[in-house]
Amino acid sequence: MSATAPRVMSLSNVYRDVRSKTEDLCRPLSVDDHVVQPIADVSPPKWHLAHTTWFFETFLLSSHLAGYRVFDEKYAELFNSYYEGIGSRHPRAERGNLSRPTLDEVHEYRRYVDVAMEMLLDSVHGSGDEIVSRTVLGLNHEQQHQELIVTDLKFILGHNPLRPAYQLGDDDNQSSPRPQTYAPVTGGLVMIGAEANEPFCFDNETPKHRVWVDDFEFAERLVTNEEYLAFIEDDGYRTPSLWLSDGWREVSERDWKAPEYWTQRDSTWHEYTLAGESELIPNVPVTHISFYEADAFARWYGARLATEFEWERAADQVRDKLESTESRGFHPRSAGGKGVRQLLDECWQWTMSSYAPYPGFRPLSGTLGEYNGKFMANQMVLRGGSCASPQGHVRHTYRNFFYAKDRWQFTGIRLVKNGSKL
Repeated sequence: MSATAPRVMSLSNVYRDVRSKTEDLCRPLSVDDHVVQPIADVSPPKWHLAHTTWFFETFLLSSHLAGYRVFDEKYAELFNSYYEGIGSRHPRAERGNLSRPTLDEVHEYRRYVDVAMEMLLDSVHGSGDEIVSRTVLGLNHEQQHQELIVTDLKFILGHNPLRPAYQLGDDDNQSSPRPQTYAPVTGGLVMIGAEANEPFCFDNETPKHRVWVDDFEFAERLVTNEEYLAFIEDDGYRTPSLWLSDGWREVSERDWKAPEYWTQRDSTWHEYTLAGESELIPNVPVTHISFYEADAFARWYGARLATEFEWERAADQVRDKLESTESRGFHPRSAGGKGVRQLLDECWQWTMSSYAPYPGFRPLSGTLGEYNGKFMANQMVLRGGSCASPQGHVRHTYRNFFYAKDRWQFTGIRLVKNGSKL
């Protein structure tokens, strides 16, 4: 059940459902798995469990539940992510050093806050109540961290020399290859973004506004491993003319030769997934690539990446067919059927748009205004969703954002061609 639909079931039930899903994701892990942090971008699962709990305690219980006493005053610093208005924070790169509180204590913290939240939600009267809006935001925030738990855990296990599996694999990845085809998309003066009064959206999706988009052709599926391998074998990583200057510097300094989690042994490519390592599956979407790699591939292929407005326009034209399905293996699946596919549930798709505010954008008031707006510089927009996104969490107006060099998320490539040049 998505946090975005409190009308279908009571808010208390939605709250319990989302909170239990987070713990279900961590259930297959050992205690040791919960505390590893290989790089600063990756947070240990234990930290995610505590931080999402801190969010409800800080932004709801402390200000809205009479007589509430915080579980532990020290947690305000340990589990604050980036909210400067709250106070000091434990350094992000040192979250893996937090052997204490123990995992048992973090679970006790979750239970303590959950009991208090049940009391608070029992006092809610009316869907316009601030408690409701903050709770729904907190639940969508926790769903974001559910996705992060999956992607961070993949980096943790995928960089362990044993490359252990997290769960059994998905057998639905062996369908016949599907040729790349393009769907014509009619442009014009189009409406982009979400209405603030929709059931839920993040503030960076607003306000809805007009944007001019020319006609274009939108790839009906994502770029596959096989297609990306052809780019590698054609010396794509050794051809500077294909790369943006910053991208070529990243390739040279980081010695990139393939996507994250690809390894070549005895001339055969292997890929690590959360089901373990296996030979590369040709027809599934390529994933864990940077914006620079996506852009270089598109140039090599004779196409380009979409702007975020083109992506939303294309998605809007097939909106009645959009669905975000629950993952069956936390790895992208091959495209099936005809028409535009793989929009919301396989890989986040890099766009060529810089992350910036929409005209008239206003962040949330108070400290919650730090949620999205403060990051609107030096990052690129991604659209869609991934195999790690919780079911029902993403939508066609959702704006994800990462630095152009980032590869640890499930990021892939959607190609576009200009209509006038086809």
